[in-house]
Amino acid sequence: MLSRSSIQQLSPPFLRNSIRSINLLGCRNLSNMSDRTKPNLVHNRTHESDPRGLDLMETEICGPMLASVQRDTSPQHVFLANEGRLDNRRPSPGRLVSPPKSSGHSVDMPPPPEPFDICPAKRGGPPKLKRPLHLKNKERRNELAKSSEPIILRPGMIILKNYLSRSDQINITTVCRDLGLGTGGFYQPGYNDGAKLHLQMMCLGKNWDPQTREYGDYRSIDGAVAPAIPEDFQMLVKKTIQDSHALIKKKTNVNNPEDILPWMQPDLCIVNFYSETGKLGLHQDRDESKESLDQRLPVVSFSIGDSAKFLYGDTRNVDDAKEVVLESGDVLIFGGESRHVFHGVPSINKGTAPKFLAEETNFRPGRLNLTFRKF
Repeated sequence: MLSRSSIQQLSPPFLRNSIRSINLLGCRNLSNMSDRTKPNLVHNRTHESDPRGLDLMETEICGPMLASVQRDTSPQHVFLANEGRLDNRRPSPGRLVSPPKSSGHSVDMPPPPEPFDICPAKRGGPPKLKRPLHLKNKERRNELAKSSEPIILRPGMIILKNYLSRSDQINITTVCRDLGLGTGGFYQPGYNDGAKLHLQMMCLGKNWDPQTREYGDYRSIDGAVAPAIPEDFQMLVKKTIQDSHALIKKKTNVNNPEDILPWMQPDLCIVNFYSETGKLGLHQDRDESKESLDQRLPVVSFSIGDSAKFLYGDTRNVDDAKEVVLESGDVLIFGGESRHVFHGVPSINKGTAPKFLAEETNFRPGRLNLTFRKF
């Protein structure tokens, strides 16, 4: 029988250290150890999964345990919606992580929200007859007769009345409808307590979470990426700011209109659809980056469909707020001194949308609102 010193000389280096450890511990007392901690001179592997879903490979060689975490370098990603539940607050904004390959556990993704169609196909009933041409012409005359005079509500806050043309409104509606039915499209935002906003929302360029009031690349409810802002939308925003600068220069003695209304090229847009009962309380748009807010870069808002009562003021008090009506085709801009104005939509004026929207696009009753910003 080989002596202990002979075994140490014949054993490879990694076994020598283990045998030395046994010497120090005292092999005579091994019978007092539990089965779990009793050292062996053979490789004994136990396989278990830790609470995070990572596989731990425990290797016991003559007593010492060597643990290694299997890491997955797969490019596949999954959205974890249950991050940050340590203190019963709302989970932190979702992030993309690589799922462990060999854990055998699947991460359940929340189902995507039900598609919401702002221009649903009409079903059943007799086909609707087209309106006589003279009625269409009369409506167009009424549209042209609407006041197109821009209104400066306060420094840095302007309404361009009847600014979006008929074709602009049809195009915006059609594009938003198509984007709204796709990945990252319309959904009804809500809160942890079960409350829901009285609108359908879609984000372009970057996602915004009403619960956390933070922007991110991925939507918290399903991990969807926000669709890009269409180029023709970008061009319209550019034109509205240029025309607003021309108006400021004409109506005031300011040499540089950007001192009143800074220039802005949007990289995100929040698209809201309000039903005939939709509403939005007084609030401020203060979730953009510090740089954007410090520069007081403007928000540009397009209104399409039913007209809406619009409130604005310096406080959250509704009684102190001023009121204007935003109609289909109007563009509202607020920046500079008015960047942090409180504003909201207390009600929608039912049945006030231009007839051509329903005829050309099947636009459902309600109001479509696009607000362009710079993060």
